[in-house]
Amino acid sequence: MSCSRQPVGRRRALAAGTGLVTGAFLPLAGASRTAAAARARESPLAAAPAYTNPVIWQDFADIDVIRVGATYYASASTMHYSPGAPVLRSYDLVNWEIAGHSVPTLDFGAKYDLNGGRGYVRGIWASSLAYRPSNRTFYWLGQIDFARTYVYTATAAEGPWSRLTTISTPYYDAGLLVDSDDTLYVAYGNTTISVAQLSRDGRSQVRTQQVFTTPSSVGTLEGARFYKINGQYYIFLTRPANGQYILKSSSGPFGPYTMRQVLLDLHGPIPGGGVPHQGGLVQTQSGAWYYLAFVDAYPGGRMPALAPVTWTPDGWPVVQLVNGAWGTSYPSPAVPTPPRQVTPMTGVDTFDGTALKPRWEWNHNPDNTKWSVDNGLTLRTATVTNDLYWARNTLTHRIQGPTSTATVELDFSAMRDGDRAGLALLRDSSAWIGVKRDGGATRVVMVNGLTMDSNWNTTGTGTEVASAPVSGGRIRLRASADIRPGAPRPGTFSYSTGGAAFTRLGPAFSMGNDWRFFMGYRFALFNHATQALGGAVRVTRFELSTP
Repeated sequence: MSCSRQPVGRRRALAAGTGLVTGAFLPLAGASRTAAAARARESPLAAAPAYTNPVIWQDFADIDVIRVGATYYASASTMHYSPGAPVLRSYDLVNWEIAGHSVPTLDFGAKYDLNGGRGYVRGIWASSLAYRPSNRTFYWLGQIDFARTYVYTATAAEGPWSRLTTISTPYYDAGLLVDSDDTLYVAYGNTTISVAQLSRDGRSQVRTQQVFTTPSSVGTLEGARFYKINGQYYIFLTRPANGQYILKSSSGPFGPYTMRQVLLDLHGPIPGGGVPHQGGLVQTQSGAWYYLAFVDAYPGGRMPALAPVTWTPDGWPVVQLVNGAWGTSYPSPAVPTPPRQVTPMTGVDTFDGTALKPRWEWNHNPDNTKWSVDNGLTLRTATVTNDLYWARNTLTHRIQGPTSTATVELDFSAMRDGDRAGLALLRDSSAWIGVKRDGGATRVVMVNGLTMDSNWNTTGTGTEVASAPVSGGRIRLRASADIRPGAPRPGTFSYSTGGAAFTRLGPAFSMGNDWRFFMGYRFALFNHATQALGGAVRVTRFELSTP
């Protein structure tokens, strides 16, 4: 799990008190850079349909990508959001939908329930998704809080997923390999890379062994992905947040391994964004190889980008470049015609049916007695607090880049005095537009100044900077977000109490582009009490639109 513009792994940034140690980055020798540049081959663009990077302009980081038959699947980090570890699905590696989540609830301790503690920037980090043909089962594997590793399984990507086992060894930044003989192996670690063999049923560890120590000239390597290709074993590793390396063994999964640089300081496809790195390799049905990485692009987060890969005669991958950079466009992968169009990640949700669609994730685990979906989303107050970061049942949606707008239709007629409900731009520095009910009077307000410190403790609960009286029981709230990377970007808020016209409320909010919260800004629906529980709001429509 890597971080933006940072010369150490996330382990040092977030686990200084755990006894985990990471190496420092040192410059590579000029000869190494020259050799790497010589290996990079330019990719002429053929007269064929093309795709544009990023292939997903939403926050999906630490990607693991696999193909099962004619379908591609990917998994991503979600930290403190619940359900965790989304499973993405595609038929062409370019157009993706969210199929489900591998971790149905973050049942790893009370802090993930906002109960006596908070799980911000913990939870689901870089993890692994694999498919085992022998039992036609998907496996998700990831460590939590440097304490232990969890394994979940499902016979369909969309679920239901259930916990298979807990393993006492925390496999940091794990890559799961289903070998050709059906043995399960895990590559993991930061700087010191190890390989573990699991039992046949995947429930326990048989052995683990250190297989590689990162040279001091490279510094930190992490984010393992584990492959067996043409009889060779490969561990694909990232140098956060500007490089990618690969280890190869001809002697088996426990090595010995030799190392080669895949990319370093490569110009990426998003203006103002970082170097594409981490992610994974995948082969199409026709035998072509692709690398699905992510690009640091705050304030929006980390965006998946796709590039073709070729192999040297002696078995090393080479990313195909365009004018010396990761291309903004490449010919589309040659794959069979998809059986259907994937479900867009933008558009309208009227909360039809009785379940949330997989595009939604809660800020920490929700109190399931305080919300419901029944052709509309009802949010009953679940927490008495003046701090949105402590409020349960805040429902989040990723922002679509480079710019997008969320519009919510809200029925606030059942709010009670002291209640606060609305639409936020949520991160460690946040702002919102919403409805306040106090003393029997109702106002629409814009609030900013919600902040956390570097330990994710609240330092500001918000300041009301604009308001207007409202009557009746319905309102439309709107938040527009510019998440182009490279600088803090504006978020703006407006509202409508009838008709098509929206009224701007409050000043522009500056969306910070610091990397340390890891997750990008999200739109968030919330309803919490400041006096007593019992109030409720109903969301009848949510629309995510782009210009």
